[in-house]
Amino acid sequence: MSTNTSKQTADDAAKAASNHPLTSRKVVTSFLGVGQLALLTLVVVASLRSLPAMAVYGLGSITLYIIPAVLFLIPTALVAAELATGWKGGVYVWVREAFGNRWGFTAVWLQWIQNVVWYPTQIAFIAAALAFVFVDPSLANSGLFTAIVILVLYWGSTLITLRGGNLFAKLGSWGGILGTLLPAVLLIIFGFIWLGTGQKSEVPLDASAIIPPFTGIASIVLIVSNVLAYAGMEVNAVHVNQMKDPGKGYPRSVLLASILILVVFILPTIAISIAVPEKELGLTNGIMLAFQAYFDKWDLGWGTAVVSALIAAGALASVITWIAGPSKGLLAAAETGLLPPALQKRNKAGVQSGILMLQGTIVTILAAIFIVVPNVSAAFVALVDMAAAIYLIMYMLMFAAAIVLRRKEPNVTRTYRVPAMNLVAGVGFVGCLAAFILAFIPPTGFTAFSPAVYPWIVGLVIIGLGAPPLIFYAMRRPSWDRRAPADKALHATHDEDEASAARSPRAPSPP
Repeated sequence: MSTNTSKQTADDAAKAASNHPLTSRKVVTSFLGVGQLALLTLVVVASLRSLPAMAVYGLGSITLYIIPAVLFLIPTALVAAELATGWKGGVYVWVREAFGNRWGFTAVWLQWIQNVVWYPTQIAFIAAALAFVFVDPSLANSGLFTAIVILVLYWGSTLITLRGGNLFAKLGSWGGILGTLLPAVLLIIFGFIWLGTGQKSEVPLDASAIIPPFTGIASIVLIVSNVLAYAGMEVNAVHVNQMKDPGKGYPRSVLLASILILVVFILPTIAISIAVPEKELGLTNGIMLAFQAYFDKWDLGWGTAVVSALIAAGALASVITWIAGPSKGLLAAAETGLLPPALQKRNKAGVQSGILMLQGTIVTILAAIFIVVPNVSAAFVALVDMAAAIYLIMYMLMFAAAIVLRRKEPNVTRTYRVPAMNLVAGVGFVGCLAAFILAFIPPTGFTAFSPAVYPWIVGLVIIGLGAPPLIFYAMRRPSWDRRAPADKALHATHDEDEASAARSPRAPSPP
């Protein structure tokens, strides 16, 4: 074998190792900073896609954002920070160490499959933005146009992910700045200018409007179900081993991300509500309609297309970031023998190519829904709501695991520890449980299915998407587990990394 070939083989091996979710920090040569990881988290969580649904409540959206933040965002951020600084590999390892391999596999599967369903909904939002870029907003209601955009952008994102390395981080950071933060800041500025110049607000702006009117069970459903507006705080925990000092850096990045997320959610939502009448707000095109209202008022119609392009880029960045996260966690589970060898396949860059091909096939099938269902908004809502309950089960497992691991593994070093873990994780668990129960109640105004049929369909979706990990676990074969005996005894803690580093002989100093 030639010297160049040997060097290339070594480089490929190092690259593959650094990309793996359970790799030791000591082999990572390219690190993520606090700000960079915070921006990645912002891109993952604070999608502008969710703002129009809350804009119809005007100032009342402040309450609707803050209550779920207390019940879910803060507990999730704190618990994920402790777990990520104690164990590598994300939710799979966390739940596995608490409840065993079966439930760890189930947790990461639920996280992964929920996102597979989410990809078409996020790209449908991108399709609506592109419709304004092409100066034909009517395309936002075309199922065929939406399906084509989903397929082209999803598979393009997959090709980027397959390249490995930190390319996803660079794209995610810039996408977060240009496609999420910049449009959000513009909306805030436009909102202040709109009110400062005496323009009429489409919603009441008196202090009493901060408390939305209580309409019984519908209000409770709205508040509790909105917890998933903050879903994703834990996803980038699988990248904690790519930080120089995760014990200090990861909690700081989570705190910074949480502040940015609340700002990006609340202020732009109000800016949308004051400029766009409630009856005109659409789930996929509401933000673009707000920009159109502002720009048209000031005779800057061309600005709508420019900002829509930025929003599309930011949403696409979030898709790329999500593709790199949950599928990476599922790879860690697959390589313990829980999935067939074909789904354990990695390319030279160490990227989970087998899993990415499977989820690409599922996304392709789901894209057809936008062609079959005439109303794009109905298809959009159906996909989001059907997958929500799946994700909530995963979060309940995560919160329960955090409580159990405090008792079961007290000596594992956590460079960040949650104060009052039982209380914090308990609040998160109860919030998720309430949201799960209420997921069986159709949202107000949802007409795609009758109220009597809706809970049955949700139940079937939960069973259909949640049962495969239990089936795979029952069908697993010893030959699927290709780990060395020494690897099987590891618990994926950072303590093991430090012990391994201490045992490794140091390279001789240069003369």
